[in-house]
Amino acid sequence: MNGSDQIAALNEKHWTRAVQEGAGCTAPWLDLDPAVVRAYAGGTLENPAGPLYQIYPAHVLAKAQNKDVLCLASGGGQQSAVFGLLGARVTVLDLTQAQLNGDRAAAAHYGYNLTTIRGDMRDLSCLADTAFDLVYQGHAMGWVPDVQPIYRGLARVLRPDGIYRVDFSNPATEFVDWNTWDGTGYRLTVPYAITERVERFESGEAQCIQFRHSMSYIFNGLIEMGLSIEHVHDAPDYFRRNEGAEPGGWDHWLTYVGGFAVVARKR
Repeated sequence: MNGSDQIAALNEKHWTRAVQEGAGCTAPWLDLDPAVVRAYAGGTLENPAGPLYQIYPAHVLAKAQNKDVLCLASGGGQQSAVFGLLGARVTVLDLTQAQLNGDRAAAAHYGYNLTTIRGDMRDLSCLADTAFDLVYQGHAMGWVPDVQPIYRGLARVLRPDGIYRVDFSNPATEFVDWNTWDGTGYRLTVPYAITERVERFESGEAQCIQFRHSMSYIFNGLIEMGLSIEHVHDAPDYFRRNEGAEPGGWDHWLTYVGGFAVVARKR
């Protein structure tokens, strides 16, 4: 695994543990309907049932067939399953072997070919120049201290006119915990200037490290790498309110915080 360091080692353990514990965000999507996936990608289905709505905006899926797609730090058998069903040539690079196993399980289930690479998203030296038409990245940036190495790598592996799509949490609410409900809201307890937080077990041992990225670094970094920002989309998760969600729970917390995806093109 390239780029291994203390941050990578800690986060690898965290995500391996999440897979072992059966966290929903690590489970492969094995009940997708190929016809529904195609309709969503084609723009004829706006509100798909199941988890498919989390792959957004739909228009980045529209021309996936026969394209080379890199799911960057997006292991687990979710995004790769969607692109595989759309007929893309899919490569998944992820830090955690347990996550990549989910991608392999999805590929075996649906019957499409897949390449998996265990590696750090900050070091894409194992990938050839201009190898991909699309780089799709989910919620991964919050696990690295600097977005620039990722931007540099993806700008190199993208083909001219290629698309990069990436998720970010709203930096203002990056460190708002789901367990800080005080009866009326979730509390901001970490000053905005603090960009790093270590989560610990009750024993005091470090569990994982998370990072906040400001709007300046998110957007200016892409521009400096020669990418043109085409769209910014609010994440649909935060608009699907569950009226029965209990305050202090994950579903309820999602109605108070926000996130977004950036779609940029290599000119």
